[in-house]
Amino acid sequence: MLVNGMRLFHYADDNEIKSGKTTDIYFVRTKQILKAKGLDKVRVAAEVTVGSLPENWQWGILCGIEEVAHLFEGCPVNVYSMPEGTVFFTHDSRGFREPILFIEGPYGEFCLLETPMLGLICQASGVATRSARIKKIAGDKLVLAFGIRRMHPAIAPMLDRASYIGGLDGVSSIIGAETIGIKPSGTMPHALIIVMRSQKDAWMAFDEVMPPDIPRVCLVDTYLDEKIEAIMAADLLKDRLAAVRLDTPQSRKGDFAEIVREVRWELDLRGYRHVKIFVSGGLNEESVRELSEAGAEAFGVGTYISNAPTIDFAMDIVEVEGEFAAKRGKLSGKKQVWRCPSCFEDIVLPFSEPAPKCPRCGGEMTGMLKPLIRDGKIVADLPSASDIRRYVLSQIEKCPL
Repeated sequence: MLVNGMRLFHYADDNEIKSGKTTDIYFVRTKQILKAKGLDKVRVAAEVTVGSLPENWQWGILCGIEEVAHLFEGCPVNVYSMPEGTVFFTHDSRGFREPILFIEGPYGEFCLLETPMLGLICQASGVATRSARIKKIAGDKLVLAFGIRRMHPAIAPMLDRASYIGGLDGVSSIIGAETIGIKPSGTMPHALIIVMRSQKDAWMAFDEVMPPDIPRVCLVDTYLDEKIEAIMAADLLKDRLAAVRLDTPQSRKGDFAEIVREVRWELDLRGYRHVKIFVSGGLNEESVRELSEAGAEAFGVGTYISNAPTIDFAMDIVEVEGEFAAKRGKLSGKKQVWRCPSCFEDIVLPFSEPAPKCPRCGGEMTGMLKPLIRDGKIVADLPSASDIRRYVLSQIEKCPL
């Protein structure tokens, strides 16, 4: 929306992204030079790879491919890609770098889209990967994405979708939940309790006003000790209370795991074993593991996921007019990544070579780079976020942290 010709919020819209306005200027100059020299129709093949992953991750979760498909839709190119949600590795079992997608077509037709294409997958894949790591640690326990308040609101749908695809069970934003096709999840803020000037009044009001399908989760760290407020909430709502949430500030945390154990003990002692303990506030992989062992049964993870490190994918030309070509440090030619579904062994081979047998178990291997765009048309199925999430969870069972 423009007011007096000015944009209220600093973001790029769909048309601006697809038209190349979010690209780096040197691609615009490259296109101008190629056109002036009659070379803008030269066909190339360009692949996307990553040399290393942040924080010594052994694997990543590919995210953002649906948006890549829409980015290249209508552009006269072919795109092959790993499906969205695929676990990917930087290198195969022999040390060759793995492409996660490649594009073939006239370079002058798609060079302006390299920058937005990388942006779509670099950040989303980082968020999805951190989410998958957190979910793998939490196991069957509930994990919700609470991180949109730490990032620009324009990307809230992407953040929540990537978090959900990575394995989280729910998201807090309305627009993120709409994008995914689920209901938003959340409890209550401290503001409600402070405005009502009473924990009990706020808890009771929540119970009275919210529809029955909203779980009764009481925030129990506003004024008193967590144990005291947890018992107060349980005594007030009894069987209607689903969980208590501990969002203890850093200045009061001390040994947070011990606080969780204490709350669990006191609730159990009074017959409130059905009341779960939900924790939030500054959580990361280490604290989720520690608090899970202490008895926490649900987690709201925010900044650690929304501020996940980006994955530094890069695109490089590997063929020009069918001839092998690559810069130093990269391997020429289109490639296929072959994977053994049983043992997750990967082998990178030239694209024209037939499928190998798995060197580890001798089984059949599957080609991971599949048609996404053909002559500008989307030819791949674009599965729902829920289907992609199930795909991710099935894969990470085989992946160590």
